[in-house]
Amino acid sequence: MKIIISNADPAPIYEQVVKQIQKQIIAGILPAGSALPSIRKLAVDLQISVITTKRAYDELERDGFINTVGGKGSFVAEQSQELLTEKKMREVEKILFQAVKEARSLGIKLGDMQVMLDLIYGGE
Repeated sequence: MKIIISNADPAPIYEQVVKQIQKQIIAGILPAGSALPSIRKLAVDLQISVITTKRAYDELERDGFINTVGGKGSFVAEQSQELLTEKKMREVEKILFQAVKEARSLGIKLGDMQVMLDLIYGGE
């Protein structure tokens, strides 16, 4: 599991950890049943507080991304395919929302945005 904490990111550290683990689960990098590092180990690896990693794991569990088993650790929760697809769509919607906001501020019209999207999507 790869997590990078950035001091330049305005998001709190626990949120950076949550978002990166969520993305790895959604992308299938961390499949269901995968064991996550212990809270203490992750804190040591990232050189952050145990309280911060605990908060991140608590949020991931609350949102249904992981399950914690007392004395055994935390594991990636089983995700229904429909729910996983919905989570992927939400991630893309967030990015597109930011792109549309930026395009509007620059005076770019919807038709031009659609052409750009078609070119970018078709080019891959």
